[in-house]
Amino acid sequence: MKNKVTKLLSAALLIGAVSSLTVACKSKKATPIEKQTGAIEITVPFSGKEYQTDKETFRARSSGNSPDMITAKKIGLQNAKSEMAGMIQTTMKKVTEQYTNQRQVGSTQEFNNKFEELAREVTNQTLVDVAVIGEKIFKETNNTYTYWVAIEANKKTILEGVEKAIGQNAKIAQDYDKKKFEEIFNSEMDKLAKERAGQ
Repeated sequence: MKNKVTKLLSAALLIGAVSSLTVACKSKKATPIEKQTGAIEITVPFSGKEYQTDKETFRARSSGNSPDMITAKKIGLQNAKSEMAGMIQTTMKKVTEQYTNQRQVGSTQEFNNKFEELAREVTNQTLVDVAVIGEKIFKETNNTYTYWVAIEANKKTILEGVEKAIGQNAKIAQDYDKKKFEEIFNSEMDKLAKERAGQ
């Protein structure tokens, strides 16, 4: 009988030790990286999917910091517009190059130059009418303000702007095939959306 009790106690102690070890191992694996390295994860405002460029819409986000809240807002909006301008102009440049390679254009260099100028005008006009889709303002510990903003511009607005500008330029209009241009533009928007989703 004594032997039986001793065996049962030994088994219970062994099970308890194994359980403690398992819990210790599990908690070690679950230790957050912050505790291991001292690093702190920072969440950037407007980083969700709904704030990323997609096939139909250019989107950009940025921030501005200043001791003055109004100035912080101006800087943030200007930074976001600069990012969007770069995206639109890069896309337009790629579209124009492909378009002139795929079609017989009178003077390729002249068409490219005139179209780049036209693209800049359309981009500038688009930036005047961008929609603000999110904004957040933070008061920092040093009494400055940080303003985060997310903006968007629809590709349809840009294509309409291109068409309107081309209608006012007879030299470009004679080499412009709306259907072909839009086809290439849509293809580049698809590529840009995939690229941005991967970031």
